[in-house]
Amino acid sequence: QVQLVESGGGLVQAGGSLRLSCTASRRTFSNYTMAWFRQAPGKERDFVTGINWSGDTVYADSVKGRFTISRDNGKNTVYLQMNSLKPEDTAVYYCAADAQWRPNSILRIARAYFYWGQGTQVTVSS
Repeated sequence: QVQLVESGGGLVQAGGSLRLSCTASRRTFSNYTMAWFRQAPGKERDFVTGINWSGDTVYADSVKGRFTISRDNGKNTVYLQMNSLKPEDTAVYYCAADAQWRPNSILRIARAYFYWGQGTQVTVSS
């Protein structure tokens, strides 16, 4: 079993920055593909970005050039640096871990991820 604990959400003005953190409880964290999803009220949970065991990353088009995902395997932590935030980035952000070994894939669908954090609210005011 893996527990994921997110932190770092909050209220920020448009154009501002936030950094989210997600810490995993398991030492085999380094093998997992990790991802961030977000869900706005009344909408589906959408893929934001993912990072695999070797540091390869993928991003949703809507956040490319503004968001950066990274991981520190020594700390069992994945980060999401969010810059140039927009009101449309407002959502609950979820950290997720893919429990299957997929060395060459970073999946963008929520059902591929078995472990989830509790979510952290990000609100961007205009």
